Amino acid sequence: MSDAVGPGDLVLCVNAAPNHVTGRAVPLQAGETYRVYAVMEFACPCGRSDALLDVGVDFAWCQTRFRLLPKPKAQAKTRRVSAPREKETIR
Repeated sequence: MSDAVGPGDLVLCVNAAPNHVTGRAVPLQAGETYRVYAVMEFACPCGRSDALLDVGVDFAWCQTRFRLLPKPKAQAKTRRVSAPREKETIR
């Protein structure tokens, strides 16, 4: 997943279990979306992933806690532009 995830991407937290390295409680919420600030190419100490994600909460999290959300597709919207009408002055 580290190739597909980059800074600015949105990820969904799917695992808010206690930290699998230290056993401490995790401040992440399952079902919440987070924006990735950085992808650190370090192997997680648990051995399950090849990168750690910085999502702005605490420090870095194992990428197995997240799923990449699809990028929104741009939709073109047609807009009506109102231009001021020119008035003719008759003398």
